[in-house]
Amino acid sequence: MSTRNLRSLFAPRSLALVGASDRPGSLGATLLANLASSGFKGTVYPVNPNRTELAGQPVYPSVAALPATPDLAIVCTPAATVPGIIRQLGEKGTRAAIVLSAGLHEARDERGRSLKQVMLDAAHPYLLRILGPNSAGMLSPALGLNASVASSGALPGRIAFVSQSGGLMMGVLDRARSRGIGFSHVVATGDSADVDLGDVLDYLASDGATAAILLYVDELRYARKFMSAARAAARSKPTLILKAGRHLDGAGAGAHAATESGTLVGADDVFDAAIRRAGMLRVSTTEELFAAAETLARAKPMHGQCLAILANGAGPGMLAADALDGSAGRLAPLAPETVERLGALVPPGGSRANPVNLLGDAEPERYRQALEILLQDKGADAVLVIHSPTATVDSTEIARAIAPLARGSARNVLSCWLGGDSVAQAREFASDAGMPTFDTPEDAVASFLQIVHYRRNQNLLMQVPPSITGTLATGRATARALVREALQAGRTLLTDPETKAILRAYGMALVETRRASNVEEAVAAARSIGFPVAVKILSPDVMHKSDVGGVALDLDSEEAVRSAAERVRRHLARLRPDARFEGYAVQAMARRPEGRELILGAATDRVFGPVILFGQGGISVEVTDDHAVALPPLNAVLARDLVERTRVARLLAGYRNRAPADMDAILATLVQVSRLVCDIPEVVELDINPLLADAGGAVVLDARVRLALPDRAGSALDRLAIRPYPRELEETIDWNGGTLLLRPVRPEDGTAHLKFFDALTPDDIRYRMFVRIRELQPSQLARFTQIDYDREMAFIATRTGADGEPETLGVGRVVADPDNTSAEFAVTVRSDLKGHGLGRILMGKLIDYCRSRGTREIVGEVLPQNSRMIALVKKLGFEVTTGEEGVRKLRLVLQ
Repeated sequence: MSTRNLRSLFAPRSLALVGASDRPGSLGATLLANLASSGFKGTVYPVNPNRTELAGQPVYPSVAALPATPDLAIVCTPAATVPGIIRQLGEKGTRAAIVLSAGLHEARDERGRSLKQVMLDAAHPYLLRILGPNSAGMLSPALGLNASVASSGALPGRIAFVSQSGGLMMGVLDRARSRGIGFSHVVATGDSADVDLGDVLDYLASDGATAAILLYVDELRYARKFMSAARAAARSKPTLILKAGRHLDGAGAGAHAATESGTLVGADDVFDAAIRRAGMLRVSTTEELFAAAETLARAKPMHGQCLAILANGAGPGMLAADALDGSAGRLAPLAPETVERLGALVPPGGSRANPVNLLGDAEPERYRQALEILLQDKGADAVLVIHSPTATVDSTEIARAIAPLARGSARNVLSCWLGGDSVAQAREFASDAGMPTFDTPEDAVASFLQIVHYRRNQNLLMQVPPSITGTLATGRATARALVREALQAGRTLLTDPETKAILRAYGMALVETRRASNVEEAVAAARSIGFPVAVKILSPDVMHKSDVGGVALDLDSEEAVRSAAERVRRHLARLRPDARFEGYAVQAMARRPEGRELILGAATDRVFGPVILFGQGGISVEVTDDHAVALPPLNAVLARDLVERTRVARLLAGYRNRAPADMDAILATLVQVSRLVCDIPEVVELDINPLLADAGGAVVLDARVRLALPDRAGSALDRLAIRPYPRELEETIDWNGGTLLLRPVRPEDGTAHLKFFDALTPDDIRYRMFVRIRELQPSQLARFTQIDYDREMAFIATRTGADGEPETLGVGRVVADPDNTSAEFAVTVRSDLKGHGLGRILMGKLIDYCRSRGTREIVGEVLPQNSRMIALVKKLGFEVTTGEEGVRKLRLVLQ
């Protein structure tokens, strides 16, 4: 990922149009006309060797002949000429180019290389960034820049639109202009040979002119880069995505991956899981894309999903309520005192329940009072005001009456103005007052639900998960050894005992299982385990044992075991004569009459890599089709969210006289499955089916694991869309007569981090934050403990406290820019532990880490009163200078 030189692309002061022309219908003519009509404030240099003047402007024969170096170049010449032009631009000093020319991927040079690669090779020595090829261009309306083939241009605004489809970009621009929607930037990425979605997201995330980001995506090629950029962007501003090709996977072919149990993991389900994990919002249509952008840009923080509806007719209110039915939102349950107050206001024939019906003659004051009452009800997270025009009441006056309440409320007030010209002024007034406005109740509810879904995804980023006991290093070593032995033997499907041993190494509960080579060994195993038992065939060629009569349950005697073992082998020989028979698995019967059969597993998506699956299990798993997926790594919060997205979750919560299942045990198993696939890259598929869960816990009854060698060197980590906890950076040191663990921060450190913050003096907080704050807000705590290890690092010094719980003694944090050129650091030591060398230890850890990553420099800022830190960094070789308001600027060159 890199934003290097992207400012030249997004905010050029001058540009060259290479391939400028006056030939009607040509790219060169279209772009020259668009640049002239859009009012670009910078200098334009047309380049064409066959012209001396175009549209009254002087034309230059080549890039070398330009009188000055353009910040940006637009290239629309034949494919064969593009690499040479890019080289000339690099030599000239230009740092960004938009290549509209198509066909570079297919065309070859005399050495058989694709012209796209030759173009990239030409740009590389000069760090020249390329948007395209085959791009439809870009627009920056605030600069008057239309460097695209879109003739309609764009209005200035605060929304950025990034599209992988040039055709869709042009259609959206035309529609947006007719609706008065403006943009900060509009970008068509084309073939994304260099600048791709991740790079553009990184730039827009820190762009002050952009308040919301909209994406249209055909396909993704670099999931890790995209996820890292998307998570960063979504934390700073609403980021919405429209993805085409629900029937295709991210690479444009194939619809799903299948686990060993045959459960289909749809590629579109995986994409949904990725967007959810990034904190973005996915929409289904272009109409929803812009409606959601407008709504979220105006939306206030919302912590629930309960909507109160206020209308002047029963029909519109009921339509809104129907639109809520079966969704993630619900009608707000109004408090008795709210209903009583509304009863005194609503005339006979109206409704004081939700939806509230004020009747058709409702005047502005009745609307105002009713809205005021609803906004005071704690059960209403938002209010939708619906007005149908009448001949007796002025709609604009109603908008004028409710606007002050909507502006002053901490809750969202949405408005729906049914009708056309008669309510146009009211709709405009409400919009100007900051209320999201809609034409129909259904549209209004759909936008409310978008706020609900978006806030839910954002909340997942902010919740601090409880700690779940980790896997011991000995367990990981055992599992890795079993995998290594299987692959060395040429086997990709683990045996049942090997699979159970790996799951046991990761702390999962299993029923006692013994392997038997023949009938008498099976009888002996049953005798040792104790009756009743189950007997299952072992065959590497049979996926579902029950399909071939290979399972016998509730065997309560030696004779029953003997008879069943002979019977299941006969079934195998008759139904699958080609299958190899490798003996029997004899298991203790799990007597759990209220147990629910679940499926947990992992599959590998072509784009996003490993994914975790959870759902209803058993032999009907394909029929029930009740499952959800998530990207690893998981913690307890993410695991719970995964469970709650399935229908079986309601059964696990208990009903009638059935006790709830042990959710902590289910979540712990999910987290351990996630750790397993993160730790062992050779595990490409894992099925636990069933996991039997009830109030007493969760136990694995059957499981399968399939292995494969990593596709390429170094892919063990790269295969994951989100970098997991970097355990290899942990270090135990001697300190102050004891030992400390230096390790990266984890989301589970939230509780210890709060205690650490509470132990800091006000001055130490001010030295770190530059302002005085009394307590960490949940969003701040999440940002400190839930980090993207690809972009930043926070090392904590931790030990076990007197209460037996881990305590944080110090934190060293470093955040690198997307190019890994410069990294900003901060170090904080608990106030009562200063003077013991802990700050120097943490600084040393940060410096070593940055050097290992190839970071060029470490920088920081401290208040002049922070004399300890200034003295420390000087000893470590930092350059210290004075900036604005006396702030000390710190810099250490590493490379």
